[in-house]
This record gives sequence, structure tokens and C-alpha cells, in this order.
Amino acid sequence: MPVNLVAPEAHSLLPVPGVELGIAKAHIRKPDRKDMLVIKLAEGARVAGVFTTNRFCAAPVTVCKQHLAAGHGIRALVVNTGNANAGTGEPGMQNARATCEALSALLNIKPEQVLPFSTGVILEPLPMERLLAGLPQCVADLGEQHWFDAAEAIMTTDIVSKGASRQVTLGGKTVTITGISKGSGMIHPNMATMLGYVATDAAISQAALEALIDHAVNRSFNCITVDGDTSTNDSFIVMATGQAGNAEISDVDSAEFQQLQDAITELSIELAQAIVRDGEGATKFMTIQVEAGKDVEECRKVAYAIAHSPLIKTAFFASDPNLGRILAAIGYAGVDDLDVNAMQLYLGNVLVAEHGGRAASYVEEQGAAVMQEAEITVRVVLNRGQANATVWTCDFSYDYVRINADYRS
Repeated sequence: MPVNLVAPEAHSLLPVPGVELGIAKAHIRKPDRKDMLVIKLAEGARVAGVFTTNRFCAAPVTVCKQHLAAGHGIRALVVNTGNANAGTGEPGMQNARATCEALSALLNIKPEQVLPFSTGVILEPLPMERLLAGLPQCVADLGEQHWFDAAEAIMTTDIVSKGASRQVTLGGKTVTITGISKGSGMIHPNMATMLGYVATDAAISQAALEALIDHAVNRSFNCITVDGDTSTNDSFIVMATGQAGNAEISDVDSAEFQQLQDAITELSIELAQAIVRDGEGATKFMTIQVEAGKDVEECRKVAYAIAHSPLIKTAFFASDPNLGRILAAIGYAGVDDLDVNAMQLYLGNVLVAEHGGRAASYVEEQGAAVMQEAEITVRVVLNRGQANATVWTCDFSYDYVRINADYRS
């Protein structure tokens, strides 16, 4: 079961003025499940996106980038689960574009104003007959209150849906922020097999929104890993409808921008951590903190080396304080001039290693007690500078193998 994670209650996901959501059961891969979502945006909405760095990116990712660059103003998003439309060549591109054309006709907008998203099995053609049949169902279902159903509609191997809301006051106006995400396996920074959608009714310029999403993603979805595999379809979208009535935010140094950025970043961290808590087969949620590095890059190298190690992740699943595996990962992380005698390693609040070896005060019973916990912090103090980085990950259990062995069945 997910680690200290439950699905949001429907009433907790607040409607965002200017955003409507519609869901369908289109039988894309499995019968009788919500597997299509349309998000309709009010005219004038601002949209920014961040996508996978995988060179084998899926057709919808390519089309999304093209449509965002075209600058016609995004009015709708369409998401299908069960099929990734990745590794599908030119027919996959044609299908992604045909999806945009079909939805644009239903909404009376331009095809370039639609962003398509797919998630699921790679290397299989998109079942266009089912998808196109699902679009009118989604449009007929459009409503501001459907965030909970939307969170369920984008799931694949997720056990629970993921969503959260916030409200802040900007210039005397109440601003609402609601987001959903999906992801459970093939999760790795830059980005992972994840989809994330955050909407707000704040008024914000396009340039400021681009700065905001870059800040948010690098402190949330780019700080999680389940298995170290970077997917073909990852996408994170922030939408701002401008209907809250606040003065448009364009100055990234303003207090209003900082407040909105902090709120969206905080919500994005919650959605990103939910993906790790729901990692395929996860039984432990692990926070990897690397402190006092020369720069953030080397701190992340160390954190990811620990977070990606199958030996470390399986030891955590077994609650085995085999902590020499962590020292080994720190050593091969790629910090060539690391002074291992200067650093300390903590498991929770327990000092495990210092001066290049086991801490004199450490006894294995202390480590064993920490390893029994469902949420564990691994803290590495490099003592090389002032930089810090945090990464969130989970353990590897028997179920991770089972889930991925049976993924296409």
C-alpha cells in the first residue's frame, strides 16, 4: 500500500474559475475505467509546460511543445491513459494531431490551441476509434467541480489518486490553486513517468509564469525518483486563467509573485511526494538530504546515487541497516575530490559514520530501530561548502518486480 498516502476527498479539491474538466470511460486499454480527461480553459488563460528530456519522447510531447511555441493561446488539454503513443513513429504523430483536431472541432477552437497527453504502454498504436469516441463524452461532462474524477482518470499503475488545493490572498483577492498528478513507476528526474497539472485563477504574465514553473519543477518533480528510469511522456503543466481579479503579476521580484510561486511550489512538492509514496510496491518513503556541499550539482549527484541504488533500496525494504551500501554510493557518486574523512552520515538522528568509518557512538540496534519506520531520512553532511539538495525516493519490494513483470497483462 502507499506510504502514508490516501486519496484526496472530492470536496478538498477546489474548483478553479476558468477551468472545466470532463471525464470519459473510453476503454483505451481496460474496460469500465475512467481513462480520458479533457480540461477546457477560459479564453485568455496562460499556460506553461515542462517535458521529459528523453530523446525518444512520445508524439504528444512533441505536439505539445509545438503548440505551446505557436503562441495561439492554449484553450484545452486532452489526456488518455492506457497507451503512451510513444515509439509509434509518424503514425503516432498523425494520431496526436488528429486528436487535437477532433477536440478543437468540438470546442470551436484551433487545433493548435489543444495540448495532447498520453500515458501507458509504449510501442503500441493509439486506439483512435475509441479515443475519438471518448472525446464527445468528455465534452458533455465538462464542469468546474470534476477535479477528483480527473485525478482518477489520469492514473495508470497508481493505487490512489493524487490531488491538492491551496488558497492565498494576492492584492486583496482570494486566489485558488488546484493540482493533480499521476505516477508510480518509471520515475526519475528530468522528468519521470508522471503527469502533473496545476491550475490557478491568478492573473500572471506569460514570462512570469515561465519563471514560476521552472522554479517549481526543480524543487518538486525533478527531485523524485522511484527506479531511475526517465520516461518518454513526462509532462508538467501550469495554467493561469486570470479570473481571480488580482492585478496581473509580471514583476518576478514582487511580493505577489513570490507568494504565488511559493504556493504553487509547495503544492507541486506535495503532488511529487505523493508519486513516490505511491511508488510501485513501495513500503518506505525516504528523504535523502545532502548538506554542506560545494554546489547544488554535487549534492544532487550524491543524493541520486543513494536514491537510485537497488542495493540500498532493497536493504530499506528489508529494514536491514546495511549502511555500508550508502557509503559505497556516496563514493561512486562522481565527486572526485571528496574527502571521505570530513563527511558524516546520519540515519534519522543517528550518527552512523564519520572520520572515514563507523561512528564510535553507533550501534546497529540504533540503525535497526530507524529502519523499522515507514518514513526515513538519510542525511549526508559533506562539509565542503554551503550548498544543499533534497531528493525523495522509496524502497524496492517484491511487488515492484511483480507489478512491472505483469504491466502489459
